[in-house]
Amino acid sequence: MLVNGKWDADWQPVQNKDKDGRFIRQVSSFRHWITPDGSPGPTGDGGFKAEAGRYHLYVAYICPWASRALAVRALKGLTDLITVSVVNPRLSDQGWQFGGYPGSTDDELNQATYMHQIYTQVAPDFTGRATVPVLWDKQQQTIVNNESADILRMLNSAFNELVNTGPDLYPADLADEIDELNEEIYHKLNNGVYQAGFASSQAAYDEAFDNVFSTLDKLEARLADGRDYVFGDVLTETDIRLFVTLVRFDAAYYGLFKCNRQLIREFPYLNAYMHRIWALDGIADTVNIDHIKAGYYSIKALNPGGIVPRGPQF
Repeated sequence: MLVNGKWDADWQPVQNKDKDGRFIRQVSSFRHWITPDGSPGPTGDGGFKAEAGRYHLYVAYICPWASRALAVRALKGLTDLITVSVVNPRLSDQGWQFGGYPGSTDDELNQATYMHQIYTQVAPDFTGRATVPVLWDKQQQTIVNNESADILRMLNSAFNELVNTGPDLYPADLADEIDELNEEIYHKLNNGVYQAGFASSQAAYDEAFDNVFSTLDKLEARLADGRDYVFGDVLTETDIRLFVTLVRFDAAYYGLFKCNRQLIREFPYLNAYMHRIWALDGIADTVNIDHIKAGYYSIKALNPGGIVPRGPQF
């Protein structure tokens, strides 16, 4: 990680833990918002007006948080307005690295070798982990935001005057329900699989494991009435936040993260739901199973031999 702008040590997957061995995720640092007129958003400073070609996303296909930003970019018709760089899925000793793997790209904007150099270009004394996604402003040469939940909301609404396509993923009449379910899915499932995989005590692992599967059981029951999406016939950001975990589950979380009670393919309604989301225009292009497997199984702390399983296929 970076300490006062200097790379301090080899990359380690466990960011922090509490006294009981629970994995604790870093809080995002850059929280500005793109808005239609450049006025300030809910957090951060103003000056980031929605404009075609001005913004860029740094992402990793392995990362569910980055992939959900890519998914909303596709659903909202923003692929021609917002450019993308994809890091190497295999984690280097200095974290995310550009190029060197099929499907990854060089950093043509800033000519960085590592993602942490993007952070120190903006904040020379930055302390923390250089995470993705990063939403970059080409005009001001700065990071707008590195919190995927914020980025989803921005992409859903900020560019509507330029490209008014795709569904409203955060409709006002469902906002409270979306926020409530997002919280539950995030803590118990999206981050729950990481808490299982990176637990440093049996009790922390058991707690996370139970949270993961109690949430999957609850969602399976919710979908059993034949609805298309978690809120019925309306696609929302909650579906995207859920999908990115489901699509990685059998390939990575089941084995490597020891979430091995049940595969997603063994949940009939969740499995069909996952394939429904996959079939939406543009979504399949945001999923790269090869990157997902290569990335997760490169985590030396969990897989020191670096052997990547040949299955499963999606």
